[in-house]
Parts: sequence; structure tokens; C-alpha cells
Amino acid sequence: MTKAEIIEDIVQKTGIARKDVATTVEAFMDSVKNSMLEKKENVYLRGFGTFVVKHRAEKTARNISKNTTIVISAHDFPSFKPAKSFVAKMKGEDAKIED
Repeated sequence: MTKAEIIEDIVQKTGIARKDVATTVEAFMDSVKNSMLEKKENVYLRGFGTFVVKHRAEKTARNISKNTTIVISAHDFPSFKPAKSFVAKMKGEDAKIED
């Protein structure tokens, strides 16, 4: 599903104007990105999941074809962890799990 399809789905379900829905979806995505990029904060969406900032330490890697070693610097990267209730629904379980 693309962002355009998400916007269309919300328009169909709510009857809100497409322009307003698109603005809201963009604002939501910007909020999540800014929280993770600038503040290094995790974003918790109860019943859906958590967007987590993970950190990878500096490490040494090898380029086998050139027989050289390179240093990969430490960096942060985004990750998503789905909520337990969301995973249960995906598995077809009818468990009522509170996140």
C-alpha cells in the first residue's frame, strides 16, 4: 500500500477532503521523522507499534574482492517493532493483549 492509497482509504472512510487528509498524513510522517532524527526519541503508537532509534557501534569490515579492511562508523538507524496485539491479529489469534 502506498501513501496515496492510504490517503484514498482515509478519504473513503471519513469523507474528509483529500487535500486535508494528505496534509494530515504528511504532518504525521514529518512528526515521526523529526522526533527520530532530531530528538533521537522513540515514537510509541499504542495498538500499532513503536518506531525505535537503534544505534550501531563502529566496526571493522572486510572487502573480500579487494582484500582490504574498512571502518564503518557508528550510526543510528530507524527500526519498527509491531505491538503484541497487532502481531496477534496478523497471526489470526483472537487474544486481547494490552500494549
